[in-house]
Amino acid sequence: MKHKARAYVVGDDVDTDAIIPARFLNTSDPEELGSHAMEDFAPDFRGSVRTGGILVAGRNFGCGSSREHAPVAVKVAGASIVIAESFARIFYRNAFNTGLAILESPEAVRGIKKGDEVEVDTETGEIKNVTSGVTFSAKPIPPFMAELLADGGLIGHIKKGLKK
Repeated sequence: MKHKARAYVVGDDVDTDAIIPARFLNTSDPEELGSHAMEDFAPDFRGSVRTGGILVAGRNFGCGSSREHAPVAVKVAGASIVIAESFARIFYRNAFNTGLAILESPEAVRGIKKGDEVEVDTETGEIKNVTSGVTFSAKPIPPFMAELLADGGLIGHIKKGLKK
């Protein structure tokens, strides 16, 4: 899958409480969660990340609690992919389970600034900063995980399997 958009950049150790504040966990409505994504931590996030946007983060993105609400909020707010130096393991799994594409690339994180135009190919792992002309690499998303993403996440994948 290919993604092309302006980058929104955040730093290290962005926890799930920063991604979706706990006061909004009384809902599982994706639109409601998306409307509050990073509300306290980065108030301009919703307005800056357009549909299909690219979120670039530092180390340990999504640390904290194991709530699936966090990747859902990021996805519904408009980010089609998150590129980070590293992800908290539970966020990593929850991202794929909820249909949010993610890649790890420390080099890309260091080479992309807020507002840079970025192209990402999840099949090859190529990340190009169109603004600077520099290309980075990440491990491509494995085929099964790509299938989960194409099906909209784990629930969509299971439903698809039941229809066969």
